Amino acid sequence: MRYNVGGRKTVNLKTVHPPIKKEFQDKKMGSDRSNLTQFKKHFDIINQELYKVFDSRVPLVEEIGKHTLLGHGKRLRPLMFVLTCELCNYHGKDVYRLSTIFEYIHTASLLHDDVLDNAEIRRNRPSANQVWGNHAAILEGDFLLTKSISIALRTNNLPFMTKLADTTLRMTEGQIQELAHTDDWDISRDLHMEIITAKTAILISAACACGAIISGAEAETGESLEQFGLKAGIAFQLIDDLLDYTSSEEVFGKPVGKDLKEGKITLPLIYTLSQLETAERKRLEDLFLNHRRTDDDYRDIIDLVRRNGALDRIREEARIYVTDAISCLDMFPDSATKRDLTTLSQHIIDRKY
Repeated sequence: MRYNVGGRKTVNLKTVHPPIKKEFQDKKMGSDRSNLTQFKKHFDIINQELYKVFDSRVPLVEEIGKHTLLGHGKRLRPLMFVLTCELCNYHGKDVYRLSTIFEYIHTASLLHDDVLDNAEIRRNRPSANQVWGNHAAILEGDFLLTKSISIALRTNNLPFMTKLADTTLRMTEGQIQELAHTDDWDISRDLHMEIITAKTAILISAACACGAIISGAEAETGESLEQFGLKAGIAFQLIDDLLDYTSSEEVFGKPVGKDLKEGKITLPLIYTLSQLETAERKRLEDLFLNHRRTDDDYRDIIDLVRRNGALDRIREEARIYVTDAISCLDMFPDSATKRDLTTLSQHIIDRKY
């Protein structure tokens, strides 16, 4: 099919993004997914539920949705919801359907993020805004976000819906805060941590907290799971920041150094800049803020970050956050599900994409 969206050149969807075959998806995931094979049953059912969003009356919604959702997404957020429900002994038939809420919200945020960043690649394929234009990408994000609200309303559970509303509000604030500090070479570690907590960790935290809420668990249980998700989510974003300087585009699914090119001063660079002489720091800042940088300049900064020990420091911080996250599960008796959550937490810092 061909569409002309938002004044963009007409594209042939089949040639721009042929359907991802399962063997291709598995190959891209490689060993990074191999240690998660114990969750295959969960992933399969989550994916089945996710694809039910494609029953829209508007064909373009389906086209963009498949393009966006059928990539090798980690499904971390819905899986954490399912596992926390299990941990709280909730086995309702709606568990997997409710788990999609967190993937739809996450995907909607990625669609909007890619428009703001003018991203070209997402999950090893052209980003939706590059294929259909910014208008269509934003509207698809709105559709997925509204879909998540529709699913949540059917729970008739006010605390559950309140948690989701508070979470999406905080995520939006984090996005605005990040935008306000684009190209801010004086951004502090504390402010950066505040931004990544709002943009990333808060949704993972909500997935875990909502598992307790829908289960009718006691407040103490919900607080422990919320903190578990928050600490695991911070670790996840720290590793994401690290991978932006260390991984390859083929593995990571987006260009290496993407954050730097978009003016996002993340922790690897914050730590690196703190070790430079004032004159050298000022030279680099002027080079980038005056838009005189070249591809060689980007490579030089990436190499500088890789050589100065900042990445080892960040990886160790991520390990500490994961250790703290796992300690939040101490109140629960030993079980297969508790061990699964521990395994999933460890995967956060061992992953390659």
